[in-house]
Amino acid sequence: MSVASDGLETVQKAIELKPDLVLLSLGLPKLNGIEAAKQISKAVPSVKLLFATQTIDADVMAEALRNGAHGYIWKMDAQRELLPAIRAILRGEKFIGSGMKRE
Repeated sequence: MSVASDGLETVQKAIELKPDLVLLSLGLPKLNGIEAAKQISKAVPSVKLLFATQTIDADVMAEALRNGAHGYIWKMDAQRELLPAIRAILRGEKFIGSGMKRE
C-alpha cells in the first residue's frame, strides 16, 4: 500500500506502481480527485478507481464515473462499504454506495 498527499503525487504513484486499485478523494490539493482520475485512467487504463468522499451530489458522482471511477462511496459509510466496494470493483463491477441515495 502506498499513500499520496495530493493529486499530483497520486497520479505519479499510480503510473509508477501500476496498482490494481486507487482510492481517491475529491478534495485533493494541487490536483482534484476528478482530474487525478482522468490522468490515471489515461496513463494506466487497467487501474480501478474508487472515490470515498464527503460529497453527496449526483452530478459530481456522475462526473467521477465518466472520468474513470469504478465506484463511489460516502466516507461516513466507509467502515461498512469500503471492503465490499473494493471486492466488487476488483471483480469488474461498478459500486455505488448506499449513502449516495440520501440526496
